[in-house]
Amino acid sequence: MAKLGKRVKAARAAFDGKSNLPLADAVALVKANATAKFDETVEIAMNLGVDPRHADQMVRGTVTLPSGTGKTVRVAVFARGPKAEEAEAAGADIVGAEELMETVQSGKIEFDRCIATPDMMPIVGRLGKVLGPRNLMPNPKVGTVTMDVAEAVKAAKGGQVQFKVEKAGVVHAGIGKASFDEESLLANARAFVEAVGKAKPAGAKGTYMKKISLSSSMGPGVTVDVADANSAQ
Repeated sequence: MAKLGKRVKAARAAFDGKSNLPLADAVALVKANATAKFDETVEIAMNLGVDPRHADQMVRGTVTLPSGTGKTVRVAVFARGPKAEEAEAAGADIVGAEELMETVQSGKIEFDRCIATPDMMPIVGRLGKVLGPRNLMPNPKVGTVTMDVAEAVKAAKGGQVQFKVEKAGVVHAGIGKASFDEESLLANARAFVEAVGKAKPAGAKGTYMKKISLSSSMGPGVTVDVADANSAQ
């Protein structure tokens, strides 16, 4: 068995016996014990009472975190002409059409978010097997297939987070960096919980939010009181 380092032992000791904490206390605990040599991401995971295999129980959406993500997001835009110029002016990192499709098909994916104008979807559609598994496929439901490419680029760069429930009914996201102050992380966490709450599908039965937990990239996780996490809404 691998020997635990002092940092890991200290973190486990700090979390020992603690569960179902108020959201503010969970944020403080995770932040205080994110002591890796890099700026860890604070992550939220939510177990939902849905079965995403059924279309009427799919949970997906976007939320703009009030304090941002602390992450530099590289944005690619499929567009031509004036719309391509708009995307570039808004700060898109990569803009193109057929040539961008060929670059992606070759396996070179140097972006974290992909946006497309509707007329580009016949081209983008050929990339489904490449972009789909990476959750990069543009989708009108989350605002990444749009004529307003400038606004979409600004949103992606300004702290917008996409979420989509996985097969096991779990939705998760990074809600900031450990270097953020507690108030900023708390505001981001509440915004994410609220967005997932508003995305409750019509087919969801019984308890929707079953469990919420917080952790940092290299730290243990702690469960959060679901009622408290929703109390500010």
